[in-house]
Amino acid sequence: MKKTWLITVSLAVVIMTATVAFAGCSGGSTSPIPSGLPSDLRVNFSSQQEGLWVSGSGRVSVVPDIAVLRLGIEAQETSVAEAQLQAAGAMEAVMAVLANSGVAEKDIQTQYFNIHRVTRWDDNKRQEVVIGYRVTNMVSAKIRDMDGVGAIVDAVAAAGGDLTRIDGVSFSVEDPSNYHEEAREKAMADARAKAEQLAELAGVKLGRPIYISESAYIPSPVYRQPMYEQAAGVPMPETAISPGEMEISLNVQLVYAISD
Repeated sequence: MKKTWLITVSLAVVIMTATVAFAGCSGGSTSPIPSGLPSDLRVNFSSQQEGLWVSGSGRVSVVPDIAVLRLGIEAQETSVAEAQLQAAGAMEAVMAVLANSGVAEKDIQTQYFNIHRVTRWDDNKRQEVVIGYRVTNMVSAKIRDMDGVGAIVDAVAAAGGDLTRIDGVSFSVEDPSNYHEEAREKAMADARAKAEQLAELAGVKLGRPIYISESAYIPSPVYRQPMYEQAAGVPMPETAISPGEMEISLNVQLVYAISD
């Protein structure tokens, strides 16, 4: 039986165009392909790294119009049922105070709920023993009446009694878009000024922007109520909470082309 061997030889020529990144201010250039390849083929050495890279920042100081109060109830008893009962009653009183203070239901959100077993070390038994159960229920309340924040804190503390827990107050603005526009204008002007100075120092002509990106940051200053004990018979002063000012910051990054 004859076997016929067929050998097929295929020749493939693969031509690859490579982009080589060079950082600098010179424009793109081309180089001829080595001999043996088509004469009209050139390698492009241009790159997105070319150009003048600058960053700019814009800042706007604003007065917060929203306070977010993080508060809750923590109760501990010998049984889960007793702890839950106490916590539920105290939280109901706190929620009633918030509602009577004009805080909308949609502006109150549960942040944390936990039932935790409390133990202690027993030297006689040489082991941990359960001494009770702790129920913690924390919510965040968005307060739009900035002048009434301190009064609401005091009312909540009175309603919850010794079970009240207040983690702190943070401040923000309802709609930062207008402030973003102002900060963006400042950031772009800052970046343009830097680019013009760099171009002048480098002895090149500044072209148009070929890349733009931005990032915004809104810091949230936090107030934490100091812990102190009130002397018997001394009237409790209203808690003073001042929103002060906050800064809205926006950063941009631009890449300018270098004109011939």
